[in-house]
Amino acid sequence: MFVRTERLPPISPHTRVRVHTPIGSAVVLWRGDPREADGRHLVEWTVDDDIRWGRNARPAAAAEPGLRQEGGRVSLSGRLRLLDDGAACLQLGHWSVLLDLTSPVPGGLDGSWVRIDVGSESVALYPYQT
Repeated sequence: MFVRTERLPPISPHTRVRVHTPIGSAVVLWRGDPREADGRHLVEWTVDDDIRWGRNARPAAAAEPGLRQEGGRVSLSGRLRLLDDGAACLQLGHWSVLLDLTSPVPGGLDGSWVRIDVGSESVALYPYQT
């Protein structure tokens, strides 16, 4: 996914950026060269928090992809795709984020709209080199 990023002042040893996408914006970690944190990039997303249904994952209020910042947390809304290996993928428009599930998802939710809420420090962007 192509995004626009703005490097933020350091408050931790990690480079943080505000990422702007067609579905919203949020503050996340930048895993590329810090000198290249400002600009437009093709990126891959990761979520390092374990996803627990009923705790940080639940049905979405709207059937549309979304990204937003709520305090120190990032909210991602999209279609849930359950994978054969026990992991899951959150489809956010034309791009997806691989998720690790630590609790079972209730039956029948494959393909449904869900919302994932995780700490900002758990979401990272990796620039993709073509």
